[in-house]
Amino acid sequence: MTYSTILFDVDDTLLNFEASEKQALEKLFKTIHQPLTPAVYRDYHDLNAQLWHRYERGEISRETLLNSRFNLFFAHYGQNIDGKLYGQKYRTFLSEGHDQIPQAQTLLNDIRPNHQLYVITNGIAATQQRRLKESGLVNYFDDVFISERIGHKKPDSAFFEAVADQIQGFTKQSALVVGDSLTSDILGAKHFGIDSVWFNPHHLPNASQTKPTYEIDHLLSLEAIVS
Repeated sequence: MTYSTILFDVDDTLLNFEASEKQALEKLFKTIHQPLTPAVYRDYHDLNAQLWHRYERGEISRETLLNSRFNLFFAHYGQNIDGKLYGQKYRTFLSEGHDQIPQAQTLLNDIRPNHQLYVITNGIAATQQRRLKESGLVNYFDDVFISERIGHKKPDSAFFEAVADQIQGFTKQSALVVGDSLTSDILGAKHFGIDSVWFNPHHLPNASQTKPTYEIDHLLSLEAIVS
């Protein structure tokens, strides 16, 4: 199969979201003069992941996710805080984090001459744009598609329809989605009828019914698939 259009997820595919998340939480907890222990970090990480999965399934809105997650988190510890304010501070700190996944820039540099490259992300627009710019990766892409601006989210087919409509000459047969999330990237690609690559560097088991076309554990392995 020849793939000319590559649609990349951002978080934990090209940029290390976990590192950015932890750095942002450390900065937030420093401003509120509370310790961020490993256990507290794990609690937040798990809660946040659960909320994002609920958002992907359409069970909660983006606004609910962003404005309520810190209320829910601190309520677990018996604290009543301004969750919206904490969320705004956290997103500012999060936008400052842009550590790359190993070999991300090398991959993009290698395949850019012969492919159209695009970003597809459910992240917050201002946060993702700053992270991509400051990471040095944004110039490799022909366009950046963000759910907040599209009006639909991964894995909804409407998101991919909107992306396809904005790419000149787009065909499903020549497009490939690359991402780390089975419930967002890979499921979305399956629903829309395009091939996918599951980036799974930690060799996590796939207990879902969603099967990627390909699976890789190192970004440079993508070159053999798209060349």
